[in-house]
This record gives sequence, C-alpha cells and structure tokens, in this order.
Amino acid sequence: MLEISKEVSKEASDGRDADLRKVGAHPDHWYPVAWSRDIKPDKTFATSFAGEPIVLVRPKTGDLFALEDRCAHRQVPLSKGVVMDCTVRCCYHGWRYDASGQCVDVPYLGKGKLPNGVRSYPCHEVDGVIFIWPGKMPAAKPPEVLGSASDQSYKTRQLGKMVRCHYTFMHENLMDMNHQFLHRRTTGRVTPRYLGRRAAENWMEVDYTFSRPDQKPPIGESLIVGSLRGESHASGDLMTIRTEYPHQSLRFWTSGDVPVLHVWLGYTPVDAEQRHNRTFILLSVQRPKIPGILELAWPLLAWFTNRVFTEDCEIVEMEQSAHDSQGTDWNQEVFPPIQDLRKLLAECGQPIVQAG
Repeated sequence: MLEISKEVSKEASDGRDADLRKVGAHPDHWYPVAWSRDIKPDKTFATSFAGEPIVLVRPKTGDLFALEDRCAHRQVPLSKGVVMDCTVRCCYHGWRYDASGQCVDVPYLGKGKLPNGVRSYPCHEVDGVIFIWPGKMPAAKPPEVLGSASDQSYKTRQLGKMVRCHYTFMHENLMDMNHQFLHRRTTGRVTPRYLGRRAAENWMEVDYTFSRPDQKPPIGESLIVGSLRGESHASGDLMTIRTEYPHQSLRFWTSGDVPVLHVWLGYTPVDAEQRHNRTFILLSVQRPKIPGILELAWPLLAWFTNRVFTEDCEIVEMEQSAHDSQGTDWNQEVFPPIQDLRKLLAECGQPIVQAG
C-alpha cells in the first residue's frame, strides 16, 4: 500500500514542483506577533517570526518598539531585561538599547566607545493587535483596520493560540468550506454550496451559500447570524472568504449590504522550519437591535466559536503530522479554488532556508 500511495502522490504532483509546506511566509509584510494586552507598561514581551527572536518593549512614556531579542554582548535575551525610560537594559551587564536598536550605554565604558547595537523592527499597533515588519526596508503602509474590530456597531472577541502546523494549512482549512462534516457534532448538518471565486495579484476570494436540510442551526450559530431560522431562509445567506496575502478574512451576510459576521485572521510562523504558527483571530458580530442581548449571549457564543476553532486546530495538526511522517506533500487536491489558493500561496511566499 505504501508504494501505491507514493505512486498516486507522484502523479498528483505533476506540474507542481514545490512542496507548499516548504514555502515560507514572505517577510515583506506586516505580521501579528502579540495582543496589545500581552504587554504591560514598562514591560517586555518575547515573541518571534520564523525563528527570529523578537522583543517588544512598552515604555510608560513613548512608543512601543521591537528589537532583535538578544544583547549584542553575550547574546542573552533582552526580553529578560528591564525597561528604563524609552530604552531596555540587558539583565546581564546592563547594556542599554533605544528604540532604534542602538546601544546607548555600557555602564563600564565611555560614551565614545559604545559598540554596535541590534536590529530594530518597524512596529505597529491597531485594534488590539501588535504587528512587526520583519522584511526589507522601507516597510509598506501598516494596516489601519482589522475587519470590523473598530466598528462600534459590532462586538468583537479575540481568540487564537499556537497551532502546530504550517500556516498554509490554516489558509486551506478556512477557505474550503467543504469540511463541514468535521464540525457535525458542533454545528449540526450543514450543506455548503460553492458559488464562485475571484482573484488578482496577491489575493483571491471564494463565495458560498449554505442550507440545513430538515434542521435548525445550533443556538451558538444563531447568536452569530442573528436569528433562529430554517432552511427556507438559507438561500439568502452568503459567505465570502478572502486570502489577501498573508492574511485572511471571512464575511457572512443574511440580508442587506452589511455582514452580520466579519472575521479577520492572521497566521505568523514562529519557528525556523515554520511548522508552528501563532494564529490571531478578531471575530466581530453585528449588534442586534435589542440592547444588551448580545452581551448576555456572549459566553455561549465564545464557547461555540472556541469549539469550532479547536476542531479546526486538531485537524490541521493531523495534516502537519502526516506531512512530517511522509516527508513531503502527498495531498491530492481536487477542489479548484483550493488549487488556486495553493498556487497563490506558493507564488507569494519564499523557500524556507534551512540552517546549515
């Protein structure tokens, strides 16, 4: 059976030279690396991008900044140090660095003998998420809004965690709504219907509608879309999922021009091999006309969305495990939108450079 599987995989991969799971996230983009709540005033926070250690520093006065998380002296993490005014001081010998990464003080040297500093990263904070630009300079314009998180007509929750898989599995999982069988115990019987797709340079999006044969949606889903309804209303539903490299979004309409659900998602590789990503999700639900009802229902909605997210995380981690044991990508993708998505991700990314 093993030889048959290999042969099938070889035929399926004709015309696709690169293993998508060995394509790295391109650094010339803004990537989320922390929630704003993670970093208190006068504190540091250790994070990373594709194996590059990064420290975020939030002075009590002055702007948040990001540096390479190592002291130029003995290479120990600056995230173990202390914040002093608008600088960070290494915990070992007290070398001090400003927001540009320049070493501005070595306690036992004169000012004219200061050594070189460390790399600094452009840093941006919006809608409760902290981004860094890990690529070449100059940095592109940072995102001004994330979905509908800043829109007061929506209530937004933050969720996400470290997921043990390559970031491309996350893109595929969200865009391919044909996997609803996975969520059958949480969402019940759902029949997605693919409507079409659009694409241009660096982005693509897919439309779906849904039906529920002989069944009403679970209450958690009803809280999101706004009302309990049966199959007769499903024909008016529209979901659009978009990958605008390197991030994703999902919008869901039940009627009219305003989505009742707007989700923004970011996936940041954390290790050098990019087999782990930290997922950031902003899930925004349109506020109903009845004041306070969404707040009362929020704990149940959180439970429902957490459970769906957990099921997705478990399955993509299984995909990563299969890839690792097989040593390459044996997937036989048959759904045209996902074939297009894989091509987009391969073209926008860059090969992962293995450490020598």
